[in-house]
Amino acid sequence: MEIRRDFYLDKLISRKHNGLIKVITGIRRCGKSYLLNTIFYKHLIESGVDESHIIRFAFDSADDLYQIGEKLIGMEREKRGADPEKFLSFIRSMVTGQGMYYLLLDEVQMLECFETVLNSYLRKDNMDVYVTGSNARFLSKDVITEFAGRGDEIHMYPLNFSEFMSVYKGDKYEGLSEYMLYGGIPLVVLREEVNDKVRALETLFKEIYIMDIYRRNKIKNQGEIEDLLNILSSSIGSLTNPEKLKNTFRTVKKSKITSNTVKKYLDYLEDSFLVEVAQRYNIRGKAYIETPKKYYFSDLGLRNARIAFRQFEQTHTMENVIYNELRMRGYSVDVGVVTIAENRDGKVVRKQFEVDFVCNLGSVRYYIQSAYSIPNEEKMRQEIRPFRKIDDSFKKIIITKDMIPRHYDEYGILILNIYDFLLEPLSIEH
Repeated sequence: MEIRRDFYLDKLISRKHNGLIKVITGIRRCGKSYLLNTIFYKHLIESGVDESHIIRFAFDSADDLYQIGEKLIGMEREKRGADPEKFLSFIRSMVTGQGMYYLLLDEVQMLECFETVLNSYLRKDNMDVYVTGSNARFLSKDVITEFAGRGDEIHMYPLNFSEFMSVYKGDKYEGLSEYMLYGGIPLVVLREEVNDKVRALETLFKEIYIMDIYRRNKIKNQGEIEDLLNILSSSIGSLTNPEKLKNTFRTVKKSKITSNTVKKYLDYLEDSFLVEVAQRYNIRGKAYIETPKKYYFSDLGLRNARIAFRQFEQTHTMENVIYNELRMRGYSVDVGVVTIAENRDGKVVRKQFEVDFVCNLGSVRYYIQSAYSIPNEEKMRQEIRPFRKIDDSFKKIIITKDMIPRHYDEYGILILNIYDFLLEPLSIEH
């Protein structure tokens, strides 16, 4: 069964022949290779591109490496990447005719000096280059400097709810419950049995994501980063910082870990795309607050597998789903803070109100509250109170799991249910 990824395919199609290196990034097993080597490849063939003008090469494939005289096991033993001269020689042997050639490279960070190799193709008018990478270091500042502004990133997420529902056999209500529990990693979604899904998630976390972080960052104390993952998994959507996490380690684990080490580990988790961070933003003061921050998981199935599916709070889980959907749609997402000074009995008292998400895309901004349920008027007043303290004209939105019709209230605040939000790409823009 094929899961369509039209959102990302359209991004690749719109970037064809733009003179830049198209870089697909994202967490492992989110579908990057399938997008590039199957879906996009099929598009090129159907567009009339001759098969001989499409060069596909995966640097984690023993068969592909054999074609350039490299051995995957040998590279692993010697702790090195593929020889760039061997690869360049292979490509030269493949580019023998006239017209445009399409170079589709998978896991290109496993090629030594890949920045230099890719930049060399930018000088060729007959080469259109597309590559995948599985860690944020692939697009570090140093790499961007090497590309000299010639890299064009397409960041890919696991299946969003709309993509998930395209292959789910039940209704949207059952679907959302399953999606929030087992996530959107394609190979997990396509498994029929619950036990198969659970085993797949546990195996992926243990043998792919964790081991990848260990190897890449040469971590000696593996228990500490696993403990950090457990803490973050148990507190998604909660404000925290390295100092607070350090104190948790010392209280619960009797650990002497430092806040600098915690920060380093947090960077590793972000680097692997397992988690993303949302900064706090002072809406009235128009300034960022350095700490604390919120951490969200790129895939909820992985998060739930990490804590053995023992802790399932729908309020925070829904918040994580909304965050991921907004990020997939291209918004930068911060946690909003509204500070109000009130005079009480001659004393100035400062109060802070939180807006779950401040979303920006170009000149567009939305303020969004995630409210699992709004059972009465008091709860509604509580949800809209931060909005009433914001004195600008940007759209304000409440997303709830309650099955209420989309409408605007007397203050012009948009109320919509999460199903409409997730299944209609323009739900908050109309």
